[in-house]
Amino acid sequence: MTTAKTVLITGASRGLGYSLGVMLGAAGYQVIAMAKTVGGLEDLADDIEALGGPTPTLVPLSITDDGGMQRLCLSIHERWGSLDVAIHCAAHAPPQSPAPHVAERDFDQSVEINLRGTQRLVTMLEPLLKAAPDGQFVHVDDDRAGQPFFGAYGATKAAAAAYIRSWAAESRQTGPHVTVFSPAPMPTALRARFFPGEDTEGLASCRSEAARLCAAIGLEDVSGEAE
Repeated sequence: MTTAKTVLITGASRGLGYSLGVMLGAAGYQVIAMAKTVGGLEDLADDIEALGGPTPTLVPLSITDDGGMQRLCLSIHERWGSLDVAIHCAAHAPPQSPAPHVAERDFDQSVEINLRGTQRLVTMLEPLLKAAPDGQFVHVDDDRAGQPFFGAYGATKAAAAAYIRSWAAESRQTGPHVTVFSPAPMPTALRARFFPGEDTEGLASCRSEAARLCAAIGLEDVSGEAE
């Protein structure tokens, strides 16, 4: 790549977001890695630099933080003028519970992170993505709607996906290009909360699903170095 493209990844400290960060960073993309877990972000930076990629920008921030998100978007505008790609991997996994017994706090937190957080990203990132020649937004889905004991998680993830699909239809002619990506089941920390003790041997690797996502949206020069 002659000019490094910028890519913002939420949930970049582990799982699919981490693999995407390593893969795209190793390919020369300027990674803006966002997550709440500082240690995971630092590990990501070490892995990218060990593979010869540019030093990533680490953003220890929650998507629930309005002021922090505003400062991040301003910094991206001032430094690069636009954002080429945003990949939204972050999600909240509340405890599983029968629908009548979902704790109010757990439901509210699921709404704030999974739904309101997604809406916050859309609102704040759209100007930066539209300023890029071919800006792209990718929403990573996990369809649990209607499954037993997934009431809070399934409802908020389904609502977020519906919101993104509306945006995709609205922006088809004007940009940015918006995609909903549904990965195969992977051995992530989030999945382990739902399925503790699961035999993970038959699950897809985060690396393979990261490569599949990149291919699906046409990101070039991706080497597949993520672990």
